[in-house]
Amino acid sequence: MTKAASSTLFVLIILNALAACSQSKKQVTLHYRDVTETNLPFEDLQQLSMDAGIADLDDDGDLDILIANEHRPNILLINDGKGKFTNESHLIPQVKHDSEDIGIADFDLDGDLDIVVVSEDDEINELYFNNGDGTFSDEGSRIPVTGTSNSVVVYDINEDGAPDILIGNNGQNVVLINDGKGYFQDETTERFGTFIDVTQDLTLADVDDDDDQDLLIGNEDANRLLINTGKGFFEDQSTKRLPYRENLEETREVDVADIDSDGDLDILYGNVQAFVDGAVRQNRLLLNDGKGYFSDITETHLPKDDNRCFSVAFLDIDNDEDADIITGNTNGPKFDGMTPFSVYLNDGKGMFTDATNILPENIKGRGFDIDFVDLNRDGIKDLYLSNRGSQDFLLFGEK
Repeated sequence: MTKAASSTLFVLIILNALAACSQSKKQVTLHYRDVTETNLPFEDLQQLSMDAGIADLDDDGDLDILIANEHRPNILLINDGKGKFTNESHLIPQVKHDSEDIGIADFDLDGDLDIVVVSEDDEINELYFNNGDGTFSDEGSRIPVTGTSNSVVVYDINEDGAPDILIGNNGQNVVLINDGKGYFQDETTERFGTFIDVTQDLTLADVDDDDDQDLLIGNEDANRLLINTGKGFFEDQSTKRLPYRENLEETREVDVADIDSDGDLDILYGNVQAFVDGAVRQNRLLLNDGKGYFSDITETHLPKDDNRCFSVAFLDIDNDEDADIITGNTNGPKFDGMTPFSVYLNDGKGMFTDATNILPENIKGRGFDIDFVDLNRDGIKDLYLSNRGSQDFLLFGEK
């Protein structure tokens, strides 16, 4: 064999080895084990789960679960460190509200985590401060606004070191600025301007790559994109940055991820037809040009669906280092019907294919929230799936 032929053979061997490694990596898939019956204490609970807030609420090094329980007292599940939960709801005030969405942060800057829960029909915003021992006291009087609210996000929007609160309403969305001691001032007009929406979801993300958080608003009418012009002041630039459908769109949830590995954040709208007659259910995928201007790639990159999708989440469910999608669906009349959660796998370039069979066959419900975190501290992320009016699910990830 000549020296040139030997070199060529060596190169081919290396290339084949690299290809084999790449193929092996791509085949690393997480499997999921349903531990709902053994690890969740729901036999004695009445659930209408709208959202799950997951954080270390008792400061013991593992993640606990707070459930926004519609028209019933909220539920607090405490983790034993291995992903088995007990009902410790007595640690938070037990009052009935139309609880919809949860935000968790250290609002009074005392070193422990506090809770905000926004409510829809009864227009009560709940604020609970941690007493330092994992019990919580009602501090709702610190919030100066009420509203028909469906979404809340917490973030230090004015960059002063204290987490602020943004609330999505049926009406005017609001910005509440924290004074650093856990008291809030309504600065909506100067920071947002005036506009009326029927908002279902708020999502903060730096879509224009200028190192501050912009605001995506998912509505029952036209969605919005508010660009942060600095220090938490926003300008509505929706019409020049977002592509709109000719048909009606009723968006229930918005999420962002870099789906094509180009360094910017793309958008997924989870759509329903619940309160807007004629709204198109198909979820929608928008591609960022790198400067925060978006094009609609739904038809070419996202499988067709006719689900009423009440929750969406980007997550790397197959452990191949790109952003896949799970959606929670409710297809029966009103909010009834036991519907499978949908799974779409990313090919690494933002092209998605249906892989719903990655989940156990029994995982059906009325999906309203999806969380992807390591609950049993084994280094592998697990799934907590919230279902309105049916059993929540806990699935441990396993290689």
